[in-house]
Amino acid sequence: MNMAEGDNLIASGLRGEVRKREPMTPHTSWRVGGLADRTYRPADLADLAAFLRALPADEPVHMVGLGSNLLVRDGGLRGTVIFTHWALRELRLERTGNGHGEIYAEAGVAGPKVARFAALHGYAGAEFLAGIPGTVGGALAMNAGCYGGETWEIVARVQTIDRTGALHEREPADYEIDYRHVRLKEEGRRQKAEGGRQKAGPSHPSSFILHPSEEWFIAASFRLARGNGETSRRKITELLQRRITTQPLSQPNAGSVFRNPRGDYAARLIEACGLKGHVVGGATISAKHANFIVNLGHARASDVEALIELAERAVREKFGIVLEREVRIVGDQ
Repeated sequence: MNMAEGDNLIASGLRGEVRKREPMTPHTSWRVGGLADRTYRPADLADLAAFLRALPADEPVHMVGLGSNLLVRDGGLRGTVIFTHWALRELRLERTGNGHGEIYAEAGVAGPKVARFAALHGYAGAEFLAGIPGTVGGALAMNAGCYGGETWEIVARVQTIDRTGALHEREPADYEIDYRHVRLKEEGRRQKAEGGRQKAGPSHPSSFILHPSEEWFIAASFRLARGNGETSRRKITELLQRRITTQPLSQPNAGSVFRNPRGDYAARLIEACGLKGHVVGGATISAKHANFIVNLGHARASDVEALIELAERAVREKFGIVLEREVRIVGDQ
């Protein structure tokens, strides 16, 4: 989609905000990254659906929440970046009864906000979300977790949207779910001709998409047990204090860079390679937690990526272990 086409989209009645050549630096927690060709801040879910319907089929689309697990390369991003946290912010108590409740949270809501909301209403099991710095959409996409909890352990159902603006309701059984891994099962990825689609409106669970990257999470219903609000709030406070003590939160970072290998810890392996405090340009492997890379204030994305590759190479050579990235790296060099 060229710039003129972008102007036509807005002129066609869309209510969101489009920007051209938008720096991604303020939109990622590492505070690095080049320019996006175009960004869009939808006004609401209906506007997001209309925008997706208006896009050419070959337009690259990047859904971004708080950018807390995202490295955008210095060469920037081609296509359109859609910021979900500007519009998808609804949070409500949905269902109660039989000692359980469901909390509905849209993709742009921050994880800690869900944790506090659950505690406020006396439900337990979402406290760990206070330790996840990203949004619900990102947590669903990677099965984010910490301190013994994982996102999909409490998911009752999700809503997604595809490239045509159609909404779908799906259940955990529709996905392959593992440690930091979520993927729509093969039966959900059949050709469009094999199943119906639906424009924005009431969702249905029996639709199909062409490829998992064409479908994005827009909301989740979290099923939680009745608990004690005071106990939950105390647990949240303890988790946050633990983060402050063990993680370099005062410097721009993207959380854990690598998944923990089975039976081990990425931080231990990186530290054992003598890389704690190692600096490349304006970025360093944190001296506080070796699975964190921080921006010292003048880093480029290439500095961060060089440290990621260095840690991978060192751990592979010393231990024969291939570290898997938690962060996504996108864009041009």
